[in-house]
Amino acid sequence: MENINVNGKDFTVIKLLGKGKGGYSYLVSDGSRRFVVKQIHHEPCDYYAFGDKFAAELSDYAKLKSAGVPMPELIGGDAACERILKEYIDGETAAELISRGKLAPELLDQMRALSEKLRAVGLNIDYYPTNFVLQSCTLFYIDYECNPYSDEWSFENWGIQYWRCRSD
Repeated sequence: MENINVNGKDFTVIKLLGKGKGGYSYLVSDGSRRFVVKQIHHEPCDYYAFGDKFAAELSDYAKLKSAGVPMPELIGGDAACERILKEYIDGETAAELISRGKLAPELLDQMRALSEKLRAVGLNIDYYPTNFVLQSCTLFYIDYECNPYSDEWSFENWGIQYWRCRSD
């Protein structure tokens, strides 16, 4: 894929950033700025039930924005093509920091504070470290997925296991 179109505007694909249970994310450019395009996919996922993935992305974004979660700005969505256009947050993922033993304790404090903020409004997010990018000393949640809060899927009971250095 060399180009991708969102709402009639062409973007040059720079690279595939990753594949999640809901779609493929591409780093793209309009010639002057970089963005992320998430192309929704409908591949089966044994452990997760989906409804309308595109509508869920937009709805989840609104919930997380309202809750004050640091995340990329939603620029637009193309319902016909099931594509989401969002701001690109440049930086290392938490997973990269963890693998190099460079995850500062302050970042875990940020995650705990975020988890508490989300618990207070009845939400959980996907706390897996590849979903967080460090930019300007802030961890940005680069996915828009959220779910109703449950202790089982909280940061302290589920997510934290992925945030520990592998030698811990």
